[in-house]
Amino acid sequence: MTPRRARASPDAAELFDRASRGTVVDLFAGAGGISEGFRQAGFKIIAGSDYDPDATATYALNFPGADVVTGDIRQSTIKQRILSAAKDASIVVGGPPCQAFSQVRNFSRMIDDPRNSLYREFVDVISAARPVAFLMENVTGIDELGMREQMLSDLSIGGAYKVRGQVVNAADFGVPQTRKRLLFIGLREELSTEPPELRGTRATDAVSLARFNGVAPAHYKIVAQTPLDGKNVLLALKDKEDKSVVSAADAISDLAGLPVGNRLDELPCSELAPAATAYQREMRKGAGKTITNVQVPRINVDTAIRLESIPPGGNHRDLPDELLERYISGQKWGQDNGSGKLSRRHFYAYRRLHPGIWAWTLTTKGDCVYHYKHARALSVREFARLQSFPDRFTFTTDPRVGQIEGRHSEGAAHSRYRQVGNAVPPLLAKAAAQAIRASLRKALSSEGLKTLAA
Repeated sequence: MTPRRARASPDAAELFDRASRGTVVDLFAGAGGISEGFRQAGFKIIAGSDYDPDATATYALNFPGADVVTGDIRQSTIKQRILSAAKDASIVVGGPPCQAFSQVRNFSRMIDDPRNSLYREFVDVISAARPVAFLMENVTGIDELGMREQMLSDLSIGGAYKVRGQVVNAADFGVPQTRKRLLFIGLREELSTEPPELRGTRATDAVSLARFNGVAPAHYKIVAQTPLDGKNVLLALKDKEDKSVVSAADAISDLAGLPVGNRLDELPCSELAPAATAYQREMRKGAGKTITNVQVPRINVDTAIRLESIPPGGNHRDLPDELLERYISGQKWGQDNGSGKLSRRHFYAYRRLHPGIWAWTLTTKGDCVYHYKHARALSVREFARLQSFPDRFTFTTDPRVGQIEGRHSEGAAHSRYRQVGNAVPPLLAKAAAQAIRASLRKALSSEGLKTLAA
């Protein structure tokens, strides 16, 4: 569709200039998943902010040319630094936490709830900085509770932006992990161009992992949900050179030999198995001679025993009754609920990857999923691979010891898992960035806009 002729505007030259810069500011950036995706799409990251000093330490390490702002955006000095950068940026991106979803019943607006103050700050930055485009990411729970229309209205900034909201699944964009997210993409109204709709492979609708019972212990198999598309996705999953649909084994099989309990968090790449898939080769690009974040944590004896009874793709449902006892080996660990059995919260810990399909959604916990072949947890690097972070991207923490403002209290090792688990997968962000770039190029090629900007 040919864009309509842009309306005459005294800001057209400024709009054209900002759009041409290709610069990005990332709010609530965490470790930098969205920034990494935009960087891979050819954008320049000029600033990123977050409250967590460990996350911003990772951000600063991986985006050395960016201005990294650590602190609470609700504080005036922090806000001013962010606004200063955002007013020069082509695009503002971010994933502000939204803690209060249930405003439907009392008809109050989501943006007015004090628990959503960080979301309000994101909207405020867009309103004040007026970037050419923006991307806001959030959880799908907002959409499920009917908040989309409110957010579309908030983010339109009184008609200054055309905004599209859409639910996407990361596994449909070459990420070896199912992860649904709600994305809002906004373009300045003067561009006279509709925000892009992301279209992935739809692989997650075409196949699924099914549990089969029989005489032998239960096993898990990938089955087609739709005949033609399912067949094509199954073929893509088996093709080690196809990066459009990536399985867990395609992502991390070359890291299977990482030693358990090794205290060194860095290994020479020469000690790794050769890359076995196109995805692994892509992830290794630019990593140099060493690979980081490769520590594999030890697990207790009971967990190891249980994992041996869980098939690839399985979970606590595959455990026999005797392995549901709270303590098996006699070793005491964790909290005891007094029932003598595993509690419900333990059930989510006993899950094993299936090598032939993408991973479950990773959480911030290092024990949220276990290796498909070995009875062990995953390293931060394997978490990062399943999130589509390249091996050159290193996760770290602020070198200061103790509890400092914004730091989570679980310690450095947990912080690295948290940073990866909270991130937007870079390949998903890259797809969004490429779509935004295409829309901007289309708008900027409009004769009307070029004439106004001349």
